[in-house]
Amino acid sequence: LKMSWFWFYLPLHLLMAARLCLSIKAPTTSSQQSFKTDLFNFYHSLILADGKETTVHLLKDIPRRYYFVLEEGRGLAPFTITVTPCDVPIEWSILVHKASASFLGKAARGDHDTQEVSKSQKASSMVSTIFNYKGNSVETYTGMSSHSALYMLEFLSTERDTHITVYLTTDTTSGHLYPELPMDPRIDVIGIGHTTVTLTWKHSPSVLQHRENIQYCLLLNEKHNYKSLCAAETAIRSSGMKLPPTLALSLSPYLLEPQQVMILSNSELSIINRVSSGEVRQICMGTKNTYTVPNLSPSTQYYFDVFVVNLLTNASAAYTGTFARTLEEPEPKVTELKDGKVIQVVLDGKKQKFYSLQYQARHKKIQFTFQLCRGQVRAHMTKNGKTVVSENISGLRYFSLKGKLLDTYVVQLRSTEETNSSVKVQVSPHFHKPLFPLLPESLKIKSFSKLRTCNSVTIAWLGTQEESKYCVYKKKIEEDQVWMELQSADRCSGPESRHKSEKVLCKYFYDVNLQRAVTTETIKGLDAGTLYLFDVYLFGPSGIPVRYHSKVVKTRKRC
Repeated sequence: LKMSWFWFYLPLHLLMAARLCLSIKAPTTSSQQSFKTDLFNFYHSLILADGKETTVHLLKDIPRRYYFVLEEGRGLAPFTITVTPCDVPIEWSILVHKASASFLGKAARGDHDTQEVSKSQKASSMVSTIFNYKGNSVETYTGMSSHSALYMLEFLSTERDTHITVYLTTDTTSGHLYPELPMDPRIDVIGIGHTTVTLTWKHSPSVLQHRENIQYCLLLNEKHNYKSLCAAETAIRSSGMKLPPTLALSLSPYLLEPQQVMILSNSELSIINRVSSGEVRQICMGTKNTYTVPNLSPSTQYYFDVFVVNLLTNASAAYTGTFARTLEEPEPKVTELKDGKVIQVVLDGKKQKFYSLQYQARHKKIQFTFQLCRGQVRAHMTKNGKTVVSENISGLRYFSLKGKLLDTYVVQLRSTEETNSSVKVQVSPHFHKPLFPLLPESLKIKSFSKLRTCNSVTIAWLGTQEESKYCVYKKKIEEDQVWMELQSADRCSGPESRHKSEKVLCKYFYDVNLQRAVTTETIKGLDAGTLYLFDVYLFGPSGIPVRYHSKVVKTRKRC
């Protein structure tokens, strides 16, 4: 051979394998021919590491081959190969080339001639396929190996480019890389609610033996079950969701950069990914083998997979997945709306439930009025089942609608925040005078920095063409109270909720020219260097108030 220096650096058992390939004559089958050809060119392939998990990337329709040979002197010994497809089904097989020990010895020493090799080859060498599999399940092969046998693993993906993991071990005395599954690896559904599903599964023997290094992780989605953790991670990634490198459930080594360290806690950890196919939720719950999954959607089918994970090796084993459909949500209680009557609805932000209102029209033209009091609210309105309004409510909103007598309108309200929200709703015939006052273009209060003194502040606000009553209130606040005061303010509450000492003044004004419908007020008798919260309330003919947006102003410290 021209590359004699290459053979010099090879381990002895690989040198023996290479010399064997030179002695092999024409095979009787195409697979044997392929095997012997690869033996001759095996230095272009990879040797499979013993005791380590190897990630193998496969290109479509291009086979990938790996080899392994036992060390000399071991005799017959068991070996195990575990292959985990991380995406599409693959084909893989194990081929073995066996030869007598005496022939291997001669091949290694080089003390043979061509004629002798030919005779010896006929008598003592044989190529055979000992295992073949096609699919996307995690598959394990266990067999007996000999130092006089050279093994080849061949992998092929016919659907698309993909990757797999391969684990070979000949050491059966030092424990398992993969956690063990119980004799019955099924997941049992023991409870189903509108938004919850309770699951239980039998403990892994690995949890009972090495509790501090093992934990269970649950994955749920709305599409299908996954047969391995790396298959689930691949699906999330291919959907367009970028997985962070510190993702607690990304336990497969190929997801981690060399310089990154994975830190996991035995306390429950939950990660939610929004993908095109729905929600994918991942939860690690330590060594608990019963878990109630919260915050699910009613009347939705979910698929559940449990993985037992070795925190030291990042290897995992999958229980047999299951699925369950949550119960249908009962029809929400519907509140009837009456002409001209104002109702205030408080919405629970945590439960994210809809509040339903219904109105049967007694006039062809009607007007719905929404006044946002607190938080963020979304309104969805239908007329005889068809959507006519769907938007977030801010401030005061009017919707004038035309229809027929006895048309049925249904309004559904929900909070878009996790905190509680509230809104006032009123419906009335369009030609009635509205209960809410006519509003200016803006409900903002303006302050004039140059007019601030140590004991006074000047503010201004817009009015309308309709004579209305305006009342001003002030309140001392601290620096750390500003955000809370502005966020928690109930914009529907009137002056009756304020302390009498906070009232500054009330005044009437209007202007037929909107360009001049502006009023100013200087509030005196304030403390120097102090924060004040100012509110203005607008009262219409009906007496229902509308609160302007609060304004925080600080008086000067020195004058």
